[in-house]
Amino acid sequence: MIARSYLAKPLAGYCLLLSLLTASPVLAGDSKYIIGTTPGTPISSLAAKYQLSVATPPITPPGNFYSVSATTPLSAGDIAKLASEPGVVDLEPNATVSSTEAGPSAQSSLALQGLGDVFSTRATVQYYGSAVLATYVNQPGTQMIELGAAQSSFGAGSAVIAVIDTGVDPDHPALAGALVPGYDFTRNSPDSVSELLDLPDAVAGALQQSTVELLDAKQFVVALQQSTVEILDQSTVELLDGTGLPSAFGHGTMVAGLIHLVSPGARIMPLKAFHADGTASIYDVARAIRYAVDNGADVISMSFAYPASSPVLQAAIAYATGNGVLCVASAGNEGTETVMYPAGYRRVIGVGSVNFSDVISPFSNSGSSVHTSAPGEALVTLFPGGNYAAVWGTSFSSALVAGAAGIMKSIRPNLDYGDVQNALNAGVRLDPAMEIGRARLDLLLSLTELLEPSE
Repeated sequence: MIARSYLAKPLAGYCLLLSLLTASPVLAGDSKYIIGTTPGTPISSLAAKYQLSVATPPITPPGNFYSVSATTPLSAGDIAKLASEPGVVDLEPNATVSSTEAGPSAQSSLALQGLGDVFSTRATVQYYGSAVLATYVNQPGTQMIELGAAQSSFGAGSAVIAVIDTGVDPDHPALAGALVPGYDFTRNSPDSVSELLDLPDAVAGALQQSTVELLDAKQFVVALQQSTVEILDQSTVELLDGTGLPSAFGHGTMVAGLIHLVSPGARIMPLKAFHADGTASIYDVARAIRYAVDNGADVISMSFAYPASSPVLQAAIAYATGNGVLCVASAGNEGTETVMYPAGYRRVIGVGSVNFSDVISPFSNSGSSVHTSAPGEALVTLFPGGNYAAVWGTSFSSALVAGAAGIMKSIRPNLDYGDVQNALNAGVRLDPAMEIGRARLDLLLSLTELLEPSE
């Protein structure tokens, strides 16, 4: 489907009906939909006519988007009739989005062999007011993007960065003082953004039993997920043996950890739109984007990718960029040249992954929706319960760029997408054949370009 103006109703309605008739076998198999209407169109009448239940609240403005459910999936004929109703400008399935994870799982197996030295030192350092694992600060990825030199010259940033993900661990010692109030769209609550609430009490308690001050007890580096390696203590490993964790548990904390690493002065707004299994509805993602804009976010971090365009998602992105909010999204981890969304939308910075030799990661997508890149392999970040993890994926490359965008916004509050893209293009030049943007993130070079643009 295509974006449309609410002022062009006749043409929009015709295009919508045509596209729905073409895609009716797909829509007809669903029972959850999103209906977009012009202002003033009574959703209650439509709901009664087609036996739909309407979730609250709607997404506004412009126009209105409603999340609705049918008792039984609508037939192709009913879909066509609903699409042609006066005031209806969008009808789409309330599709499921998945947070991006890297593959294959062999990456984690290799990591167990290669990360022993990385985690063998339990030394801590002070990092902007918190005691953190030294390896978190002094890792190859930070050296590669010249993080220390950039912070020394340009500061730690102060922007509000919204993280649309699985939530965060609000009690992680490294994030002390870094979070601002967020919202949980999976529970419709402002008080449940903690990822640990998605776990049984016993498992959550085990993950929390030792923090950075007790790192000497954490002697086991284990692969618990496809793209994640955690450092845990023996009792936690024993508890999780045979139990495991949900497939995307910790994703939001890991993303937030890398944003905080790059911009420790940023205020992170956790917006939980994803469940611990890594799934979210398009509707909740769109709600989270609009919430971020309406609550003062300067940057929105979106470490997820969806293979099809969605009118409600596109409208939310347009709302954000139209209000001067910088949007950063991961390119996806299928290892193909493909357009994914929201990275594929106009004025969104799509981010791919390279290794420490500036070669495209085997899992990273490439192509026209990838505008820049950053390290995305074996990055050390935070994990719920005061733990640390090594991670792979464009989710985490994107997090580094989101942190960089936050520092840029702190330095020049009125900068726009073009300014940021020009600054990112001043990074380390890449082989154009890889098709993952003109340059790889070098924060020092980018910030220098931002303040002293080349002739």
